[in-house]
Amino acid sequence: MRTVDFHAHPVPASFRRWLELLGIDPMEDDGFPLPKWSAKEHLKFMDEAGIDYAVLSLPGPHIHNGNDMISLQAAVEINDEMSEICREHPDRFGWTACLPLPYVKGSLEEIRRCLDEKGALGVKVPTNANGIYLGDPDLDPVMEALNERGAVVIIHPCRVRECPKRVITGTVAAIYEYPADTTRAVLNMMAHRIMTRFPDIRFVVPHCGSFLPYMLSRFSGVSGILSSLGMMETVDAQAEFDRLWFDTAGDPEPVALNMLRMVAGDERIVYGSDYPHSPAPVIEKKKTHFDANTDYTGIREKIYAENAAVLLKEKGT
Repeated sequence: MRTVDFHAHPVPASFRRWLELLGIDPMEDDGFPLPKWSAKEHLKFMDEAGIDYAVLSLPGPHIHNGNDMISLQAAVEINDEMSEICREHPDRFGWTACLPLPYVKGSLEEIRRCLDEKGALGVKVPTNANGIYLGDPDLDPVMEALNERGAVVIIHPCRVRECPKRVITGTVAAIYEYPADTTRAVLNMMAHRIMTRFPDIRFVVPHCGSFLPYMLSRFSGVSGILSSLGMMETVDAQAEFDRLWFDTAGDPEPVALNMLRMVAGDERIVYGSDYPHSPAPVIEKKKTHFDANTDYTGIREKIYAENAAVLLKEKGT
């Protein structure tokens, strides 16, 4: 069975170098070190795990430290390296460009350069960039450019700028802040009708939708009350949600994937490994269990490859 991985992270040398130059410390920002990575090791993992193709998207931390021009320079160099890696392995890797958000002008330049000239499949965006969240009207020009290209947009969580420090959820971002910030960003996108205003963008939400399976009905109810009181514009939350795609990175079994399937169609779910942030043996164990679970008989083909072909608009990928 063919498998396409929509949540796979390169950690190229240029990314490590620019984080240091930008003064961004992964341990301070995310509470987790950047793992070792090479294209050779990634391909070895894919062979062992039975993954045919991976869509590479840069992990956190986000590459903007407050200086627009330096962050744009970082994005250019990182994107060039990712493009070269994928050029050397076109049958195994595709890539999504990183953007110097919230710098709109520089992001538009990289969208044009990477998607129109360098063969990027789309872009990766953080849930927030220096506190500017997806859905913010200031980012509408970026959404317009992505919509014009029918781009794949992979969302990746980013730690909120301020969070409590003396609790476990405030230390390692992956425990709570990642799913919380993903949910926060997507709800903001729904409130600003991003998915229906820019219908040709193909957004991929990580980690089985994070907290969205729980929040969808709550947001629908509360937003309806607020709109009736004139406190926000009326929004069809279900219509916004129905345009999203979701990956299975993290711990989809035994709860998260079933919760997602209660609110999202099976045709909107794609596979995600989260390599190399999740160790190869752990991913392989999870994948073996998923393959053997009869609850998913009949939908594995969709999650592993069929939905990916639709998402990439390229049958047989």
